[in-house]
Amino acid sequence: MIFSLCNTVDISDPGSKAFEIKHGRNTISLFVVHKDGIFKAYVNSCPHTGANLDWQEDQFLDMDNMFIQCSTHDALFEIDSGKCVAGPCIGDSLQPIDLEIVDGQISAQL
Repeated sequence: MIFSLCNTVDISDPGSKAFEIKHGRNTISLFVVHKDGIFKAYVNSCPHTGANLDWQEDQFLDMDNMFIQCSTHDALFEIDSGKCVAGPCIGDSLQPIDLEIVDGQISAQL
């Protein structure tokens, strides 16, 4: 299924935004990161604890906007791959979400 999220201009570069999608009886929490003109999306769940990653609303990036940062244990994840490169879950990865961008509209494919 395809779920409309937002327009590309709604997420600054660099920047990030959280979303919740109702899928049947489940709610899927995800986020989109925009960096260097590229959009990536992941399930909002740390592989170490399952906690949400954002440390403030729509804030998933570290202070330098170089990595996705977990608010719980400061684990760092590569934006392009979701792979953990520092912290207690090093070597693990975030679960990616496929995106479709058409005419400036970002949609998630679940």
